Amino acid sequence: MFIRLNKRAQSTLEYAVIIAVVVAGLVAMQVYIKRGMQGRLRQASDDIGEQFSPGHTTGNIVTNSTVSSNEEVTAGVNGSTTTESEQSQNRMSNETVANFVSEDWVQ
Repeated sequence: MFIRLNKRAQSTLEYAVIIAVVVAGLVAMQVYIKRGMQGRLRQASDDIGEQFSPGHTTGNIVTNSTVSSNEEVTAGVNGSTTTESEQSQNRMSNETVANFVSEDWVQ
């Protein structure tokens, strides 16, 4: 009976040692796994291309709006008033958010 308990204790101890070695290996590799994942993420973002930069943003704005209205009011037998109006607004502009040179010096 003592031999059985000794073998059972030895098996439990062997399993505990194997689990401890595996856990220690995973903890030791943690830094390398993180670096690998960060490298893959950076490579994926580099493959996408140049990212948005608020300092290099320009825009052209063109706004055209025209409003026409026609109003006819009839009051009584011969009384009528007709009002026609037309409004037009055009806006064209260019915008640059920041200076290109100042942002290039920061990098």
